[in-house]
Amino acid sequence: MGTFRIEGGHQLHGSITPQGAKNEALQILCAVLLSEEKITINNIPDIVDVNKLIALLEDLGVKIQKKGKGSYTFKADDVNMEYLQSDQFKQDGRALRGSIMLVGPLLARFGKGYIPKPGGDKIGRRRLDTHFEGFIKLGAKFRYNKEEHFYGVEAEELTGTYMLLDEASVTGTANIVMAAVLAKGTTTIYNAACEPYLQQLCKMLNRMGAKITGIGSNLLTIEGVESLGGTEHTMLPDMIEIGSWIGLAAMTQSELTIKNVSWDDLGLIPNVFRKLGITVERKGDDIFIPKHDKGYKIQNFIDGSILTIADAPWPGLTPDLLSIILVVATQAKGEVLIHQKMFESRLFFVDKLIDMGAKIILCDPHRATVIGHDFKSTLKATTMVSPDIRAGVSLLIAALSAKGTSTIHNIEQIDRGYENIDERLRAIGAKIVRV
Repeated sequence: MGTFRIEGGHQLHGSITPQGAKNEALQILCAVLLSEEKITINNIPDIVDVNKLIALLEDLGVKIQKKGKGSYTFKADDVNMEYLQSDQFKQDGRALRGSIMLVGPLLARFGKGYIPKPGGDKIGRRRLDTHFEGFIKLGAKFRYNKEEHFYGVEAEELTGTYMLLDEASVTGTANIVMAAVLAKGTTTIYNAACEPYLQQLCKMLNRMGAKITGIGSNLLTIEGVESLGGTEHTMLPDMIEIGSWIGLAAMTQSELTIKNVSWDDLGLIPNVFRKLGITVERKGDDIFIPKHDKGYKIQNFIDGSILTIADAPWPGLTPDLLSIILVVATQAKGEVLIHQKMFESRLFFVDKLIDMGAKIILCDPHRATVIGHDFKSTLKATTMVSPDIRAGVSLLIAALSAKGTSTIHNIEQIDRGYENIDERLRAIGAKIVRV
């Protein structure tokens, strides 16, 4: 189990460039299975979860060539479908939540797709019903082996249909879209997820020859086509990383520039941090965070009531940033209620922050009230264990702001979502070592 040792209490300075988007990469990489032609993808993040998916594609028989840092070509012209029934796949697929999105492309192109119950963050129930109900509506037959927790869908031909999703699931929408692009006829998906990464997937598929309209809305219409061709695609920067660096700058009272953020794809993120009192300046396509020497003050609602920050499907605030926002609030002036609506175990890391001296009341599994210190007292260094990717980075930010030396164990969780995070933080002045 890997460990970070962090000497906190130091101001950072300089600039940092966000990696390619993890959540986009998991969708886009699965989409290479839809064509036998060469597909080039750029700005792929070098992180554990993405590298596991690339290895899975290689085991499936996809020809992969690395062109340069973050740039690969993929050619799925000789896919080994027998691998899907192997014990090795049952083990490897289980280790990665994003492996579920292999099913849609495989079903569309080869008439069958299988997946073991996928893993990922332990943040509460993350059901797969939306995915499989969508496939069934397109004409697939579903089967489930309870003993092995192994899912399968099969179809001689998929047929377009109308469907109203029971939740605006990002991965569910992506999976159904990838299945529908090669279905016969027209598919209409209502209550579709519409976040920028899903828009990126749809635009890429259209460049490959798909016919998708309504991109950016919650109503997608897909006219099925016979086959798809090759293309080149570049990932957006990771908005969760961008939010992490905004929070890091504020907590350490540092002056920081975040480069090439694709500002127009950030939605509510800059404004939510502004509600916490943080100055977020746009400079071209960069974000500049000045040094908050006098701290930052949380805004109340206009009627004077306590600010509530809650997650919601896009264009609402992404749930992946609530852990970061909660940590940032511990040093703000004022109070805020954090309401995590979409996952039921994501706030359970707050006990570690309370141990560090933060004033947090965990109301229930979904809500926490934070009373900020206004930098009148600092968090105390401690020893912690990272429970998931986003909580792990939140604890890392807390440790970088705390006085003394903190230790974070199980940093493999952080490595799943953040590329070379210790090296990149050292480059802007952080005192962090990987043990």
